[in-house]
Amino acid sequence: MTRIGVLISGGGTNLQALIDAIEDGRIPDARIVVVISNRKTAYGLERARAHGIPAECVLKKDFESEEAFNGAILERLKFYRVDLVVLAGYLSILSPEVVRAYPNRIINIHPSLIPAFCGKGFYGERVHRAVLEYGVKITGATVHFVDEGTDTGPIILQRPVEVRDDDDVHSLAARVLEVEHQLLPEAVRLFVEGRLVVEGRKVRILGGSEREHEKACYNQRIGQNRHCRVC
Repeated sequence: MTRIGVLISGGGTNLQALIDAIEDGRIPDARIVVVISNRKTAYGLERARAHGIPAECVLKKDFESEEAFNGAILERLKFYRVDLVVLAGYLSILSPEVVRAYPNRIINIHPSLIPAFCGKGFYGERVHRAVLEYGVKITGATVHFVDEGTDTGPIILQRPVEVRDDDDVHSLAARVLEVEHQLLPEAVRLFVEGRLVVEGRKVRILGGSEREHEKACYNQRIGQNRHCRVC
């Protein structure tokens, strides 16, 4: 069983997409064990509680430094024995300490086709506004592993969204969000099934016997009592 911790800052629609995918069996052998928000008013906390998921709020203002704040986040993830961290609209930068604690085990969803319209300052409606101002014809969504940079980790999945002539920020954001709701559960499923292998900057998606081999190796690495018959 893969234990998932989800970090949020807002409404939690991507969180809801994950909850739905787990509950209806599209992501087997997985459970969200905690949802953590850096904002008290995040509606995603209520979504979690409605499904019996522990929901906690860790506020930056309660800590003397960014380092201490991130240390508290890491402490909660470890307390719940999280295997996979999912950033589902989490509007804060994780510290290197957190990233190093979960190498290639933190997944983020971003509302553009990375490396376009990403990095510091590109989040939420700012991304879609920049897309429209630049005049590109295609945008989309990206799911990637998190490294110590900002939106610089290896890309897992991407899906395009056409930019229409009559789009405004809200119409474009709504269509990209629909794609996010498909892409994030798909990426989490691939992770849970042991089908993602990071090779430098590339993420390879396995199938068949390769998949069973890598899943067994992954389970062994995170301490589950399963052993790879090949290794």
